Amino acid sequence: MFIAILDFDTAVADRPAALAQLDGERDQVRAMAGNIAFRVYASRENGTRITVVHEWEDQASFAGYLASDAFSRSGAALRPIMNGAPVSRRFHAELLESVA
Repeated sequence: MFIAILDFDTAVADRPAALAQLDGERDQVRAMAGNIAFRVYASRENGTRITVVHEWEDQASFAGYLASDAFSRSGAALRPIMNGAPVSRRFHAELLESVA
């Protein structure tokens, strides 16, 4: 499994637009080959931080996402309203178990 966690900040006034952009791409990202999860979180600590958590079957699937129209559209909409550079942490992970 491949996991990517993206953190970025916007101005307080821009965060709703950023969240709407990511929410608008969710279904397309979720339908991509190898996608397990795509979750968007607005920080509870402040009004500027957004975190996106991706889970993919493998790194190749994530690379397909990075080459996708959905990624390009989000980048075009989000980068101009980001305060500072985004931080993306990427992990190879082994699922030990899913507990319901």
